[in-house]
Amino acid sequence: MRNRLILLPGWGLGVSPLEPLAAALRGLDEHLQVEIEPLPELDSADLEDWLDELDARIPQEVWLGGWSLGGMLASELAARRGEACCGLLTLASNPAFVAHEQWPNAMPGETFDAFLAGCQADPRTTLKRFSLLCAQGSPDPRGLSRLLLAGAPATAPAALMAGLELLAQLDTRQALLGFRGPQFHLFGGQDALVPAEAAGALFALLPDIEIGLIEQASHAFLLEDPHGVAGAIQAFLHECADD
Repeated sequence: MRNRLILLPGWGLGVSPLEPLAAALRGLDEHLQVEIEPLPELDSADLEDWLDELDARIPQEVWLGGWSLGGMLASELAARRGEACCGLLTLASNPAFVAHEQWPNAMPGETFDAFLAGCQADPRTTLKRFSLLCAQGSPDPRGLSRLLLAGAPATAPAALMAGLELLAQLDTRQALLGFRGPQFHLFGGQDALVPAEAAGALFALLPDIEIGLIEQASHAFLLEDPHGVAGAIQAFLHECADD
């Protein structure tokens, strides 16, 4: 199973944003099995409920990865599995999405609260705003935003709210510190949702792991340049295979 990678998507936009990256990875290495696992649709914001569901669905002894919320959940699942997880990679995933005293390099709490209130009032408009924020910083933000929104599934409002509430409380620092397998974390330099400074803060926390920053890239950099991101991931996987 060491040649199998399971990718988890971010909040609200479904599996579509990950599909070009998965295709690019398969194109680079025919022996690598890449699968995208949709996030659970739960009306619970309890992390253990989400992990239980993912744990039941995803085979053991695989690489875990994900974008944004998906990367945070992959981090927690990797820590839960320990040696039964081959390694971890995250894309635009901040250890804490909402800023707090110990982790200031994240979205301000009042911004997130407004987002949460917006989702409760009008999920569709909030998803559109979210797609615009994901694309902010890319060379073609409007085009990228439309692409993100076009593939978004019709998710129940309760499940969207639960995902946001989970995002608000997640702090994966202990999971990342506790997981002993190989790790690779990639950030976008122009990300409007995850400050680029989070990359440096994570490196200070975990100096022995691989962290990359794509300077001119938005939160949705995996869709901006799937081949470039796939190349970085493949280089990391090969390096781990040689160790």
